[in-house]
Amino acid sequence: MSSKRRLYYVIVIALLLVLFFLRKRNSPISVNETAYRDTTNLILTKHAKCRMGCRYIDEREIKEIISGGQLNRKKSGVGEKNDMTYAIEGYSDEKQHIRVVVAPEDDGLVIITVIDLDHDWPCHCD
Repeated sequence: MSSKRRLYYVIVIALLLVLFFLRKRNSPISVNETAYRDTTNLILTKHAKCRMGCRYIDEREIKEIISGGQLNRKKSGVGEKNDMTYAIEGYSDEKQHIRVVVAPEDDGLVIITVIDLDHDWPCHCD
């Protein structure tokens, strides 16, 4: 086999590997839309409560975003506790651009954190 042909095969294989890994990295996350949209029983973590206070976000706004917001797939995925977390974004009635990060569990929807995407509020949560 000539060296040009060998080089050609190496380049083609390298490109295929790159495409494979890029596609795998950008593959859609597993989504159970009913699980992360259910606001029947919200479980607010200590961190979420603190962030809500700092960022002037109340439970009504959280429910509003969860119910009508858009899933941000890039910010969603496997969480620190090896569970699926979902980042849902939208605008509240008060025009605040909010991201709510949730993790569905058997006993309710855990609110991990809330973020104001347009304003960096001073916050000192432990």
